Amino acid sequence: MTEIITQKIKTEKISLPVEGMTCASCVARVEKSIKKIDGVEYVAVNLASEKATLSIDKSKVNNEDIKNAVEEAGYKVDLSSFEKDEKHSSAEEDSGKISDYDLILKKDFLLALILTIPIFILSMSQLFNGIREVIPLSASQLNKILLILTTPVIFISGKRFYKFFWNNLKHFTADMNSLVAVGTGAAFSFSVLITLFPELILKAGEIPHVYFDTTVVIITLILMGKWLEARAKSKTGSAIKKLIALKPKTALIKTAEGEKVINIDELIIGDIVIVKPGEKIPADGKIINGYSTVDESMLTGESFPVEKTSESKIFGGSINRFGTFEFEVSAIGKASVLGRIITLVEEAQGSKAPIQKLADKVAAIFVPIVIVISIVTFILWIILGGENYFTFALINFVAVLIIACPCAMGLATPTALIVGIGKGAESGILIKDGEHLELAHKIKTVLFDKTGTITEGKPVVSKIITNGYDENELLKLTASLEKRSEHPLAEAIVNYADTKGITIPIPKEFESTTGFGLIGKVEDKKIIIGSKNFLSNHNVTSNHFEGKAYDLSSEGKTVVYVAIAGKSAGIIAIEDPIKNTSTDAIQKLKSLNIKTIMITGDNKRSAGHIAKQLGLDDYEAEVLPEDKSNIVAKYQKQGEIIAMVGDGINDAPALAQANVGIAIGTGTDVAIETGDIVLMKGDLMGVVNAIKLSKATIKTIKQNLFWAFIYNTVGIPLAAVGLLNPMFAALAMAFSSVSVISNSLRLKKIKLR
Repeated sequence: MTEIITQKIKTEKISLPVEGMTCASCVARVEKSIKKIDGVEYVAVNLASEKATLSIDKSKVNNEDIKNAVEEAGYKVDLSSFEKDEKHSSAEEDSGKISDYDLILKKDFLLALILTIPIFILSMSQLFNGIREVIPLSASQLNKILLILTTPVIFISGKRFYKFFWNNLKHFTADMNSLVAVGTGAAFSFSVLITLFPELILKAGEIPHVYFDTTVVIITLILMGKWLEARAKSKTGSAIKKLIALKPKTALIKTAEGEKVINIDELIIGDIVIVKPGEKIPADGKIINGYSTVDESMLTGESFPVEKTSESKIFGGSINRFGTFEFEVSAIGKASVLGRIITLVEEAQGSKAPIQKLADKVAAIFVPIVIVISIVTFILWIILGGENYFTFALINFVAVLIIACPCAMGLATPTALIVGIGKGAESGILIKDGEHLELAHKIKTVLFDKTGTITEGKPVVSKIITNGYDENELLKLTASLEKRSEHPLAEAIVNYADTKGITIPIPKEFESTTGFGLIGKVEDKKIIIGSKNFLSNHNVTSNHFEGKAYDLSSEGKTVVYVAIAGKSAGIIAIEDPIKNTSTDAIQKLKSLNIKTIMITGDNKRSAGHIAKQLGLDDYEAEVLPEDKSNIVAKYQKQGEIIAMVGDGINDAPALAQANVGIAIGTGTDVAIETGDIVLMKGDLMGVVNAIKLSKATIKTIKQNLFWAFIYNTVGIPLAAVGLLNPMFAALAMAFSSVSVISNSLRLKKIKLR
């Protein structure tokens, strides 16, 4: 056990930004380079978010080791965010910043575009007499001008492709950059040869056609696609940006000298902060003075403001609506609930679903296969091409390489995951990784803990039946003793008396028999409170309440007997009310053909009544807390995907046992740590929404993968037989990635109740 704890302390989960990845092959290569490092226990590289999420043994490896390995593979890692104070979120530092890579990409595209326009016009002049007359240049002169204009596109705008190609070659690997570099490089080299040494390839006294226009158009279109892709990808991370934007820039604190406005980064635990109406709350804490209503929708998805009084917990990023209050700071930065949510969402968006791992494996072997197909295409056209054999061979060789770039394939899954997980976070549903987001759509049975999950978890008085006593008088005398008790049922009785405005007297005598009942004296009257047997042991008969007590207990209510002055005076029914949305949520799950089962420690009669009231398919009654995980395992043996829904740490073993553990919470640390999916709003409709979101995300991923594979499957044969011009192939390749991202962004429009 000590070794396990020590290992856990050494292990750290980090997320590193990786620049320069362009396709699924790049992802595979970065993962492979990191996995080789001793001390790396887990790694998942995400093309859409351009991040590597990994677990490392801090005693064996550090961030610099990982950076060196990634850069050795030909990519760039920025470690600057790890040099900042730990209390600030790295996402916060980067949220509003455009990466250097994206800025360079934009500049390269614009340079290529400016030069491509005249290159294209000059190239067309060779085909049309009218243009030839306007530009009175010989073919040789024209080719030299085209070479001068094309060279900056190749060696400045297109440099990235050739740089990655060279790094790949050194490691005997290939990716999308290799395909572009080989295709455009071959066309450019052939054109340079014709331009500078035409005598080597003269054909019947004519200089063969050059392909400068094809080369620059391909590079320009691919850069355009990458630029549009980068802009579209930035929209997929909007959920994180919205969460980060919730934090205010400054805070008003109380000091010995008076009130002072400070930068939020200067806040420390223990500071007293003043929050005025309409302001964002800068950190987690507890109200020490004042009253207000607070909008916590960013955490819970709950649209109604929550009332806050002295001792109430508040969370950074939520919005103060009406009153002014003071609170003491208890958590800041990454340690706050908002900071932890941001970290969770980032890590989840950087994770992989099983379906993505399959796509990555396909993509890893896809590029080498394409290179082989392109070489075979070139050789066959050399043999079968006739008079213009070399021209056909070169064009079709380039077309195959360009149309096959697996960019869309690499983006198909991660973009959908990022948008889906982000959409969940905006709705108060925290999905901790891609695997469980994917798994959720396969759920066939949902097991519910009862108390705090199906029900409110807060007992309330539902009925009082008296035997000749005034109801308020009985409640006053009972509440007097119960106020001294620490039992949850006692709190329900006292709260009920408070709501009715009853003044609760102080008892003259008080005695508690743990687990049985209370005895005391209030206003010179002896009061006995407890079960029927407890009263019977003190010579008080309550048989006249037997029928009504039986009916109440059959409805799931707990019956408390009260005796005054040695006589049975009444019974108080206490229940844990069912949440307003529980019945609706269970019916919606059943409409999805999902079996619903309740697990409770209640007796079978009480459990059966609640199950019938809710419309549950089945229930497990009289279950001890430690046996819940065994119940989950029993249903798993039937071969179905099982979800367990519980309200936090007491259900942790069952949540861990389930295929998908869904924790009900209200923004607490415990809820965030427990379960694979966390419902920040204590509402079972979140279970329905999580499954609905999973189904929509998986549907989108399958659509993306279908179109990505179909695009390559159809495009490669067309290019090989000469039916696809390389320039059209480049245009199609560029827009395929953008279309995949655009399809993923449609998930933002899904309506979650």
